[in-house]
Amino acid sequence: MSLFDFFRPSAAPEAQSRPDETCDTPVPAAAAPSAPTIQASTGTLFAGLDDPDLLAFMRTGSETASGAYVNASKALQNMALLRCVTLISESIGMLPLNLVERGDEKRYATEHPLYDILKAKPNNWQTAYEFKALMQLRVMTHGNAYARVIWSRGQVLRLIPMCPKRVKAELDDSWNMVYTYTRKDGRQIPLPAEEVFHLRDLSEDGVTGLSRVRLAHEAIGIAQQAEKAAARLFKNGVMAGGALSAPNALTDKAFGRLQDSITDKTGAENAGKWMILEEGLKAEQWANTAADAQHIENRNHQIEEIARAMGVPRPLLMMDDTSWGSGIEQLAILFIQFSLQHWFTIWEQGIERTLLSKEDGKKLRAKFNERALLRGTLKDQAEFFTKALGSGGHAPWMTQNEVRELQDLARSNDKGADELRAPANQAKTTNDPVKTA
Repeated sequence: MSLFDFFRPSAAPEAQSRPDETCDTPVPAAAAPSAPTIQASTGTLFAGLDDPDLLAFMRTGSETASGAYVNASKALQNMALLRCVTLISESIGMLPLNLVERGDEKRYATEHPLYDILKAKPNNWQTAYEFKALMQLRVMTHGNAYARVIWSRGQVLRLIPMCPKRVKAELDDSWNMVYTYTRKDGRQIPLPAEEVFHLRDLSEDGVTGLSRVRLAHEAIGIAQQAEKAAARLFKNGVMAGGALSAPNALTDKAFGRLQDSITDKTGAENAGKWMILEEGLKAEQWANTAADAQHIENRNHQIEEIARAMGVPRPLLMMDDTSWGSGIEQLAILFIQFSLQHWFTIWEQGIERTLLSKEDGKKLRAKFNERALLRGTLKDQAEFFTKALGSGGHAPWMTQNEVRELQDLARSNDKGADELRAPANQAKTTNDPVKTA
């Protein structure tokens, strides 16, 4: 069998109406645009003969020491990694991303064209949630996320996601950032930095981000192999609860009576009933072995390893049996501060770098509203807003209409709804001299 008999070309992708395609779509080589995609018999996709992943697969048969080949799409089949990625991606997609004026008023720049792009409609087929969640998913699995910026008269019209596997980012000889996008037909399109919205994760060179999936491929590979071992156990392993032993072989009649007796005692309605064993039979119940316990411990350890790589607290992976109760609020704060704040900064500074002109950048800034994740119970909210309005002797720091806006209520037309009111129990003081008797 020759080398190429080991591979089979994948089916030609269907024509798509959207500007970009999924990241599993092969990237044609620049020298041979029509080169077929190569796919291993195990289902792993390679971009072509020049794909470095193909070279690693041909050398070792797998990329990890555990024997599992790990790429971005296969890694998401691990439930721990899927939970980490979806938790952060869905949180980023759900949170409001606003364009805010700099200064004391911090007013939303609703009249600016970029406000609607970020808030409602980045392009003509995605919602703001879908766009943000997709970009966040790609930057977490590939290390980079790219979107083509369509400009018109100095304003952003659309943001079109581009597959990270089809984009090459580099610095030219003039220290300017340039991007090269490879189309489906193999044609390469150079793009200047102002036409590419780029999110990058932790980077060694400051140009491209490092893929967390690739950095944690050994831990993910071990987790995949442990999951396969558990699946093989359920498929081929002996799942009996115990054994019946006899000093001598049973007659056909005794064996038939034993089978009938076992059948009559199965089911929840027969729980706790006793069996009568004949001809010296002895029952031996099988218990979990040390190997079984070690297998479970190993799987739990790999979940922790993946959680560390993705920066997600362990309780959010549904691992702890402890009931958090009132501590769930502190867990939410921990998640925002140490898991999401990193991504908030990447998004906000990336928007200000690429999507705002130099003049607009002096007046405007992008800001996530993380308060949407910190809304407690109605009782907690009522206590906070009561103090914010100046109850109990506290100095007020919010007006009625500001509170109503946070609760998605219509503005009030009351005379004092936009004024900070003095605490109700604060005595009114004047500078008049004290009257003598």
